[in-house]
Amino acid sequence: MAGNRGVVYAGPGRVAVESIAYPELVLRPGPGVPPGNENRPCPHGVVLKVVATNICGSDQHMVRGRTTAPVGLVLGHEITGEIVEVGRDVEYRKVGDLVSVPFNVACGRCRNCRERRTDVCLHVNDHPGGAYGYVDMGGWRGGQAEYAMVPYADWNTLRYADRDLAMAKMLDLTMITDILPTGYHGCVEAGVGTGSTVYIGGGGPVGLAAATSAFLLGAATVVLGDPNKARREHARSFGCETVDPLAGPLPDQIAEILGVPEVDAAVDCVGFEAKGHRDGTEQNAAVLNQAMEVTRAAGAIGIPGLYVTEDPGAGDEAARHGSVSLQLGRGWAKSLSFATGQTPTMRYNRGLREAILQDRVQIASNVNATVISLDDAPRGYQEFDAGAPKKFVIDPHGMLPL
Repeated sequence: MAGNRGVVYAGPGRVAVESIAYPELVLRPGPGVPPGNENRPCPHGVVLKVVATNICGSDQHMVRGRTTAPVGLVLGHEITGEIVEVGRDVEYRKVGDLVSVPFNVACGRCRNCRERRTDVCLHVNDHPGGAYGYVDMGGWRGGQAEYAMVPYADWNTLRYADRDLAMAKMLDLTMITDILPTGYHGCVEAGVGTGSTVYIGGGGPVGLAAATSAFLLGAATVVLGDPNKARREHARSFGCETVDPLAGPLPDQIAEILGVPEVDAAVDCVGFEAKGHRDGTEQNAAVLNQAMEVTRAAGAIGIPGLYVTEDPGAGDEAARHGSVSLQLGRGWAKSLSFATGQTPTMRYNRGLREAILQDRVQIASNVNATVISLDDAPRGYQEFDAGAPKKFVIDPHGMLPL
């Protein structure tokens, strides 16, 4: 049996690359595994040799100590890999298949899965929704590792028929595990379409993926807001207009670009660690309130940015328990629509795979995909946390071009 190493949450501000157990087709007890999932058999699963696995902004929330993630949690929910072991109940996957793994863990059997709401599967956790390597998401081991286990593999894997073509485009294709479908979902839920004007709150990888998605959906103008100058410059490199939401009233900045102080649709790609207008202090509803301010009456706001039920690092008691100071009256008065929650990745990943394979979208360059080794993961986390305009792709086995 091969050894295994993975990226482990080592406490607030720290990750470490450690030896971890080689995956079994059983979910063993460990950090974050709820009692109901301990020793859960997974004959429907496969073991992957990880080809690419990415650092996500959602991982950073945990690493900053802003969630209740337990020390020792193996991180990583953006996984592409080669199948090296197949469980006895797997029918349609075989050893050697190259597959993409949606970040949602889903059974494919429950009511929500049957209704394409794999983000809130009813059977993989002690409450709706599961994910790899994430706090309160069922304890499924993360994929920032050399090897990882994927349950319900006939359902939870998307196979690449042409391995050589997929490997040649892997820096793009690795993004369909999470951030590209997430950005796309935010835009779809906000009603982005041909000729739309769109405000994207946040210029991290998900914000850049949302901007990319808005163009793919036919947006006429995409305005991306981020206080980070380097991120704004990168967004302009593929056609975005940009603003600094801390520099002055957002409607005035948008009016300078569009001639009117509002957009058709807005997407919050920041979440609960948002900064407030002018003073830059943390205000967890800042992006949501700005989005309501600049979205036209009867418009919509997509909210793929993460909001949590418990935030031990928050500055006030209400925020520590997931409450936000939302100016809901403005949203109600404007008849705005809101869409929240994890992305049902499987709703979009097949179509986005084809868009990449047919050169309709260049997501890797738009998010500045940057390959690092597994041993370099702690440095990647540090640079990402410092605001580097990059999407770090971990290459555990040296299979990707640097």
